[in-house]
Amino acid sequence: MDNRLLPRRSLNFLALLCIGLSAGWVQSAKAQTPSSPTPAPVTQTDPQTSSPPPELTAALSQIDAAASQGDLRGVMQFYSRSFTSSDGLTRSTLEQTLADLWRRYPDLTYRTTLESWEPQAEGFSTVTTTTITGSYPDDRRDLKLTATITARQQFANNQIVQQEILAERSELNSGQKPPTLTINLPEQVAPGQSFDFDAVVAEPLEEQVLLGMALEETVSVENYLNPAPIELELLTSGGLFKVGEMPKDASDRWISAVIVRYDGITAVTQRLRVEQ
Repeated sequence: MDNRLLPRRSLNFLALLCIGLSAGWVQSAKAQTPSSPTPAPVTQTDPQTSSPPPELTAALSQIDAAASQGDLRGVMQFYSRSFTSSDGLTRSTLEQTLADLWRRYPDLTYRTTLESWEPQAEGFSTVTTTTITGSYPDDRRDLKLTATITARQQFANNQIVQQEILAERSELNSGQKPPTLTINLPEQVAPGQSFDFDAVVAEPLEEQVLLGMALEETVSVENYLNPAPIELELLTSGGLFKVGEMPKDASDRWISAVIVRYDGITAVTQRLRVEQ
């Protein structure tokens, strides 16, 4: 299969897009969780007794806007030169992958939800959820992308210094009627634990032929940068049904399902976290 038709790399790249699109560019703040709605595109959940400061909500809107415009310099100014992530990304590798992604997908749109925030010694910690939507124009068909990433960030001196991705799901759709997939995958497993991974097509199979594949990849810088091969097999049922086992020394995994039908393609990747 032509990788331009189903660019596996883009599924992993989507995990990067929430980094930096979260709160953290305010030096002084009080420990609270959000309580009332803020101006679009920022939304909030789990209201408590007080709202975050206006500077914080303004920063969120500005960063979402910069990312939606593909303004790499505007986004990267909020990263410390010593930035690290639980996935092994540095400031340099993050900048490289974002630049590559935005060349491929020039019309991505970002919307960030501030879930919680609290002060730290030199800044504060936030939890945010970012939703990214867009498409990839192709001579034969368009790929539609949707990703949702929840992450925790640590900030100091108005810059992001550390990031941990807590949950992640990205999806690519193509064709007139791409298959609707229901994914069964735990959010977290222990090292050495077995797990089920099912990707079930919601529509009746009838006489239609399905092709598909399941893919497990280690979350790493190398897999952010390099696409995995696509090797489809004929499916004899209405989806993929796999059993995996997490190695005892494992780190987080990307678990992917690709389903191809005559009228469309759907590819879903979810993060499987490993208990530490």
